[in-house]
Amino acid sequence: MELLINAELYDPEPRGRSHLLVGGERVLWVGTEIPELPSSLGVSIYDLEGLRVIPGFIDCHVHLTGGGGEAGMHSRVPPVELSRITAGGVTTVVGVLGTDDTVRSPAELVASSRGLIAQGLSAYCYTGGYHVPPVTVTGSVRHDIVHIDVIVGVGELAISDHRSSQPTLDELLRIAGDAHVAGLMTGKAGIVHLHVGSGRRGLELVWRALKESELPPSVFNPTHVNRTRALFDEALELAQRGSVVDITAFPVDPDEDAWSAPQALTRYLESGAPPARVTISSDGGGCLPVFDADGRVTQMNVGRPSAMAEALKELLACGQPLERILSAFTTNQASLLLLPHKGRLRVGSDADLVVLDEAGGVRDVMARGRWHVREDRSMIRGTFERIEAS
Repeated sequence: MELLINAELYDPEPRGRSHLLVGGERVLWVGTEIPELPSSLGVSIYDLEGLRVIPGFIDCHVHLTGGGGEAGMHSRVPPVELSRITAGGVTTVVGVLGTDDTVRSPAELVASSRGLIAQGLSAYCYTGGYHVPPVTVTGSVRHDIVHIDVIVGVGELAISDHRSSQPTLDELLRIAGDAHVAGLMTGKAGIVHLHVGSGRRGLELVWRALKESELPPSVFNPTHVNRTRALFDEALELAQRGSVVDITAFPVDPDEDAWSAPQALTRYLESGAPPARVTISSDGGGCLPVFDADGRVTQMNVGRPSAMAEALKELLACGQPLERILSAFTTNQASLLLLPHKGRLRVGSDADLVVLDEAGGVRDVMARGRWHVREDRSMIRGTFERIEAS
C-alpha cells in the first residue's frame, strides 16, 4: 500500500487538497485529513506537495501492433512500446487495426492487449479493421465480442475514405447490429468505432443508418472528426443526436483545413454540444499519410502516444480550466466503453493516476497501483525494451 499525501485532486471535478491510499490495484481511501496507519502495514508515503493529480488517460485509439503500410511493406509502423504509452500519461488503451487488416490481424491485437495487461497496463481492443467484411478471430463480429474478454466493439471501420471498402448502408447496419447485440449480451460497449476520412460524404452513411434503422446513436463512434472543418461541424450535430465523437490529437498546420485537438475541444465545448459526448485519442502508432490526387502517399508521419498529454498541456496553457476539459481525456471514455472502475479517483476505482507538473505536463504515472513513471523517468519498461537496453 502507498499513501499519497497533499495532492490537489481532480476527479475530474476539483476536490481540493486530498490524500489517497492505494493498494491491490485500487483506490482504498480518499480524504482531507492524513490518517494514522499502523506501522505494521508497511505503508509508504509519497508527498505530492500540492501538485495536481488526475485520473490516468484512457486512449481509445492506439495502433498497438503498428499501423501504416500504405506506401509498401517497408512503411509498416512498428508496434508501440509500453513505456511510450505510459510516458504520455496513458493507463488504459484500446487497440485498433487500420488499413492493414490483411497482414495484421485481430488475433495479434488480442495478444498484444493481453501482453500489456501482463505488464501492468489496462488494455482492450476492437475486432475488425478498415474493411468489409470485418476480419475477426472467430469468424463473427458478434462472437468475437461475446467470447473474447478484451474485445469491446468493432473498428476502426473506414468510411468516406479511398482506402475503405466503400461499405454500403446494409453492410454497415449488419455490422452495427451485431456489435450492438453482442454488447447487450455481455455488458460491453458494443460500439462501431468509425474511421472517417476526408471524403466529401463525411458522416452521410451514419445519418442514413440512424434514419433507416432502429439502432441508437450511441452505437456509432466516429473518430478523426477534426480532420476537416466541415466534418467537425457535422460531428457536432451527431453529438447532439446522441453519438460520442472522437477528436484525434494529430499535428495540424496553421493553414490546414482542420482543427488541432485543443482547437477542436475548445470549439466543441463552446458550441453547447453535450460535454459528455466528446473524447480525445492519440492515434498512437498509426501512420499519418498525405496523399496525392491518385491516392499515393507523398509523405507520412506517425501518431505519438504522448499526443493526449501534449493536447492537455496546450489547453491549460491557453487558459482552459482543468476541470472543464479533463473529462474528454478520462471519464467520457470510461462511460463510452462501460468501464466503471476507470476515469475517476474514488474509493473502489482502479489506481490509475497522473501527477501533473506545474506547467501541466506529465510527471508521474501510476497504472493499476504501480508507478510506471516517477519524476519523468520510466520505472517499468516492456520486456523487449529491457532486453534492448541491457
